[in-house]
Amino acid sequence: MSAASFLLSEDQFLCSICLDVFTDPVSTPCGHNFCKNCINEHWNSNDQYLCPMCKKVFNIRPELHINTFISEMVSQFRQEAQQKASSSSSEQQAAKPEVPCDVCTGTKLKALKSCLVCLASYCETHLEPHLTMSGLKRHQLMDPVENLEDRMCMKHDKPLELFCKTDQTCVCMLCSVLDHKAHEFVPLKEEYERKKAELGKTEAEIQEMIQKRRLKIQEIKHSVDLSEEAADREKAEGVQVFTALKESVERSLNELIETIEEKQRTTEKQAEDFIKELEQEISELKKRSSEVEKLSHSEDHLHLLQNFPFLKAAPPTKDWTEVSVHQSSYEGTVVRAVETLCKQMKKLFETELMKVQQYAVDVTLDPVTAHPALILSKKKKQVHHGDVWKNLPDNPKRFSFCIFVLGKQSLSSGRFYFEVQVKEKTDWTLGVARESVNRKGNITLSPQDGYWTILLINGNEYKASNSPPVDLSLKSRPQKVGVFVDYEEGLVSFYDVDAAALIYSFTGCSFTEKLYPLFCPCGNGNGMNSAPLIIRRVNQTV
Repeated sequence: MSAASFLLSEDQFLCSICLDVFTDPVSTPCGHNFCKNCINEHWNSNDQYLCPMCKKVFNIRPELHINTFISEMVSQFRQEAQQKASSSSSEQQAAKPEVPCDVCTGTKLKALKSCLVCLASYCETHLEPHLTMSGLKRHQLMDPVENLEDRMCMKHDKPLELFCKTDQTCVCMLCSVLDHKAHEFVPLKEEYERKKAELGKTEAEIQEMIQKRRLKIQEIKHSVDLSEEAADREKAEGVQVFTALKESVERSLNELIETIEEKQRTTEKQAEDFIKELEQEISELKKRSSEVEKLSHSEDHLHLLQNFPFLKAAPPTKDWTEVSVHQSSYEGTVVRAVETLCKQMKKLFETELMKVQQYAVDVTLDPVTAHPALILSKKKKQVHHGDVWKNLPDNPKRFSFCIFVLGKQSLSSGRFYFEVQVKEKTDWTLGVARESVNRKGNITLSPQDGYWTILLINGNEYKASNSPPVDLSLKSRPQKVGVFVDYEEGLVSFYDVDAAALIYSFTGCSFTEKLYPLFCPCGNGNGMNSAPLIIRRVNQTV
């Protein structure tokens, strides 16, 4: 233990709640340590049982037990700190310079006291008159110091005994009645005590600042560790996904090449069979031609007449007029291969969608923010345009011009995800907005103005409200839209849930305040757009 203790520092034993060395240290299930009383008070004053360090939420209040190992380490650290402080104090005392006696001749002895009246320092022997003689007893003695003349008023040659609060300077008695007349004075000791108390307060504040910064260092290091873990996970998952994608592409390419080559082999085999048959017929025809030629030169009348019937006609052959090699058609082969690949890629996108769905939050609509023309369902899960403006208080949070309503739930760190049914609607807007957005008068939808949204216009125009707006080309019409936000990453993504496809992502965003889900069902459009926007429970099995 003694060898290891040299590696220990105070910030390793600080409770992140009280910023002091642990008292009765306990550990939470997530592995972080706090004073037992601190974490209990923290949980008693909050609605959730949440770890102050990593923000992990416990559904049931954890049972806490004293961490005996850390408790022993803290005890060891306190002992070593006290020993170190004691040693440091002794060293400071030893390092304090000795003041020589001003009266001693030859070898000067160490002074015990300095006199502010005599402006001299005295050893034990020469101090005796100041302790016994009535006239000298009234002199002001203090612990021995050098440069006593610095403690005298330069103008009146009197001891600096008072503190002028008006001019914030040390003065003598004559100064108080001459140069500083009518000023406010206090004895030096009184001002000394007050200033010492202020320094103590300053020191406490500085120590608190140091502790807070040590805690911030721990927090930053912890964030880096979490980020590194997340980065490793993402890299591993990325390698897995792209390896699978690469294998799918290679497999699809090999299947495509094999299909084409198989068709080519079929064509070549057919051509070889035709050529073989034709060459066989040519051989037969050559043989007959030779026999005909030989017979035609014969001078044997009887022989020619007897064989003429057999050689008169050409041997039987196939009619090759309509015969041709069937050329394979490759039309659609590549398209079908790509379609197969797309199905495989869709499975990968489904996996990716399931990853973001794990950050689902139970979003409800906030009636305090709803435009007066909007109708919210009883459970605050649906919203549609009511065609009539209700007479509602125009509070600062309410949208008074644009037909918007925000969700009650906010995000200031981490990630969240929610899904909204947009089925049977011709116009809508969905996304997130920062807390400080303009809610009165005309509004511009753009990230610069605090809105990250996508929208449908006239039933067929999809746009992302970037700056400038981005036209979106979608293969299918989304029936349910998923919205995912990664606060630290500065990412807002929109998904077609049923198609498991990414619609659009805002990247490189800089979030500095709370973000809220935003919903706009738009006007009813003479009944064409009367369907509500519905916040749906996330289906993890998509």
